[in-house]
Amino acid sequence: MILDRITGPEDLKKIPPGEWNALAQEIRRFLVQTTSRTGGHLASNLGVVELTMAMYLSFSPPKDKIIWDVGHQSYTHKILSGRKDEFQGLRSFGGISGFPKTNENPCDPFNTGHSSTSISAGIGMAEARDLKGEDYSIISVIGDGALTGGMAYEALNNAARLKKNFIIVLNDNSMSISENVGGISDYLNSIRTGVRYNKLKEQVAESLGNIPGVGPHVVGKIKDTKNSIKQLLIPGMLFENMGITYLGPVDGHDIRRMVRVFGEAKRLNHAVIVHVVTKKGKGYRPAELHPDRFHGVGPFDIRTGRSKKKKEFPDYTDVFSKKLIELAEKDPDIVAVTAAMPDGTGLSAFRDRFPERFFDVGIAEQHAVTSAAGLAAGGMKPVVAVYSSFLQRGFDQVLHDVCIQNLPVVFALDRAGLVGADGETHQGIFDLSFLGCIPNMTILAPKNAWELEDCLSFAFSFGGPIAIRYPRGQAYRGLEEFRSPVEFGKGEILYEESETAILAVGSMVSTGEHIRSKLKAEGHPCTLANGRFVKPIDTELLERLAEKHCRVITMEENVLNGGFGMSVSDWFRRNHPEVDVMNIALPDAYVEHGDVSVLREHLGIDSDSVLRKMKERYGF
Repeated sequence: MILDRITGPEDLKKIPPGEWNALAQEIRRFLVQTTSRTGGHLASNLGVVELTMAMYLSFSPPKDKIIWDVGHQSYTHKILSGRKDEFQGLRSFGGISGFPKTNENPCDPFNTGHSSTSISAGIGMAEARDLKGEDYSIISVIGDGALTGGMAYEALNNAARLKKNFIIVLNDNSMSISENVGGISDYLNSIRTGVRYNKLKEQVAESLGNIPGVGPHVVGKIKDTKNSIKQLLIPGMLFENMGITYLGPVDGHDIRRMVRVFGEAKRLNHAVIVHVVTKKGKGYRPAELHPDRFHGVGPFDIRTGRSKKKKEFPDYTDVFSKKLIELAEKDPDIVAVTAAMPDGTGLSAFRDRFPERFFDVGIAEQHAVTSAAGLAAGGMKPVVAVYSSFLQRGFDQVLHDVCIQNLPVVFALDRAGLVGADGETHQGIFDLSFLGCIPNMTILAPKNAWELEDCLSFAFSFGGPIAIRYPRGQAYRGLEEFRSPVEFGKGEILYEESETAILAVGSMVSTGEHIRSKLKAEGHPCTLANGRFVKPIDTELLERLAEKHCRVITMEENVLNGGFGMSVSDWFRRNHPEVDVMNIALPDAYVEHGDVSVLREHLGIDSDSVLRKMKERYGF
């Protein structure tokens, strides 16, 4: 195999050009075979194989810095930098990450995971390079979906100030996770039609240049007047008008042509954007036909493309989706907002049922939140469905545009808590803390599928900012006999005994149920309570627990700092200092990638670990 000759970042340059296309196909086969076993991001990686090869042929990592926006398309980059043999542990605990990591390889110059960041990071690195008088190339790769994010335009606005080379590669595959929407998508669609024009322009320049004596002079005259002509004819003027030279569009699967264009880009002493057009999922038919389904996948059958994991029961996203449609059938004021994630958040069914009440704003969480505030101010009842990790990008808008005005916006926080294989940038372990500090915000964490339904019904009748956080994966179906009405700020006692009380919220209620069962089997009485409301905490419930319990164990799948447990501890310290409070939460740290069950055990929040901590502290 040609691929076996790649053990480091310079090895690709030793491969003869006649073998480049064969190597590209080997890489694609390797990616399909690997992700079929481990899961991972497939369609986006299949689309950038030739692009990545062209960059490795044109530049010299790690001296030259390639910054991948989001980073879920960096698998070929990892292979070419010498990490092929590590892919057997892709996204598993202790194994190779699915995203660039600076502590993993020197060819990863910047950690990424959220979109629209690469140009800003590249500009900062370019300025540092120039201040230090160093000489190397910086290439920021950004997708057309990520280009809808406002941060990308803030960076483009500053890129023209650079006085030395800085290359932006626009990877244009017309897809983000779901289909791109909005004006920038339409603009890039029009640019794609300019491929023939660009080829014609090259041919004309080459033909004129070959005319003896007068050819070069004619070409020079044409270049002198090109600015006025290209205002009418040449695509990319959006970037040119910002002071960034535009090259393209280029076929992102033509390695030789991209190498030539990158050679041109390196010669410019200012910012340049190279627009490459690629096909997401290229080379694997199921991914070509359904790139959205193969954005992030679990293990699958290569022949059919079907998942090997059978869904036996609905997950929390399914429960949310079904209940939202049920509520919207009865209330025409309910509308839904997503930031390019209709499938991942369960809103695709809502979109199909109520297309006029559905708003996909693209990868633009800040705009999603403030537009929802505008919808609420206009008399509608918006729900913003978003992954917990991604709402961090809209924190200022939640605080200023929603909560200061006390507007009735519902935040449905999917993937709250540990999410597993995507690692640090995607773990939803901070939402209780960053939302809990905002006045006027109410936070709920349902214990099971039915409580999620009830919390959603409550949220739309509440009349103020409210967040419901729920985990990734199969919805818990236990404790179904406990379905008390959701009342503002009220939790519930599920099993009431004495001495020891477990007070849990969200996904940790089921863990508390397991711990209680084990304690009971050993002869120790134990109360189990569902906090349900993280903000405000149920102080009447805490008073009740203080009457018959000498110890309270709080449990949450969030960092300890600023979370549920700290609020409970503070209340007991001020009102019942005789009660010992033990907080079970995640450490003040970033959590790496791995299977959720493995991470829970590693972090000490699974039932056996918690029980062991309780026995060590209380001696039973």
